[in-house]
Amino acid sequence: MSDGSVTSKQDTLLDVAGRPAIEFPEPPELSSHGPARIIAMVNQKGGVGKTTSTINLGASLAELGRRVLLVDFDPQGALSAGMGVNPYEVDLTVYNLLTDRKVDIHDVVVKTETEGVDLLPANIDLSAAEIQLVNEVAREQLLQGALRKVTDEYDVVLIDCQPSLGLLTVNALTAAHGVIIPLTAEFFALRAVALLVETIEKVQDRLNPGLQIDGVLPTMFDARTLHSREVLARLVDAFGDKVFHTVIKRTIKFADATVAAEPITAYAGTHQAAASYRNLAKELISRGGAP
Repeated sequence: MSDGSVTSKQDTLLDVAGRPAIEFPEPPELSSHGPARIIAMVNQKGGVGKTTSTINLGASLAELGRRVLLVDFDPQGALSAGMGVNPYEVDLTVYNLLTDRKVDIHDVVVKTETEGVDLLPANIDLSAAEIQLVNEVAREQLLQGALRKVTDEYDVVLIDCQPSLGLLTVNALTAAHGVIIPLTAEFFALRAVALLVETIEKVQDRLNPGLQIDGVLPTMFDARTLHSREVLARLVDAFGDKVFHTVIKRTIKFADATVAAEPITAYAGTHQAAASYRNLAKELISRGGAP
């Protein structure tokens, strides 16, 4: 007969992956800002929620008093548009920063409507950068050099990478301290991760030995389907503790927020989707992935 001192398995709260649920604490306030921790949001597969996660994680970190710089590193300019900035109406973009040494990063940074969040915008011009930079000396380190001038002004820099493993993504990985891999709960997405991990390891070996995988973020999860649950289980088997406890569930609210050009935390602040990204920000800080 139990004396009640031992918690039974049935009493233990589990997360959607079947792991013991963790309630992440409110992080302490920062007394000063910088130097920033730089995080690349990377997956060579498109449509996995990279841009959505960059916007909403950035906005959630800002709500916690962190100064955030979002770097749009995709020629499609989706991050810029998602933050309410028309990438074709700005005078300078990250492309100018990479290709013209005379351009100062402070002249490229744009203030957004989200308090505490600034943006380095991008547009289709960036697609020419890979070709133009091929013969540049230390071409993999151009973004790192540009960001060095503002890291003391921010707590977190999030780089939204294009869906490829080309020179731009290698630049982001060379500049970063950590990598977050957003990944849809689908088998095809799972298969693509092996190539990405291989690229990260090459960058670690040759360009950035301090680079680490901060976590794998399951996105577009649908708990009603066996497929989603099976993929999540396999993800935990493959990556263990690297898989965030926070799982981003599928909802139309993300598309609505994109049309409104606002983070979900502003567009639908009381929705479960907003709560998920706020929890992700707390989890990232709790793991040491952000100050």
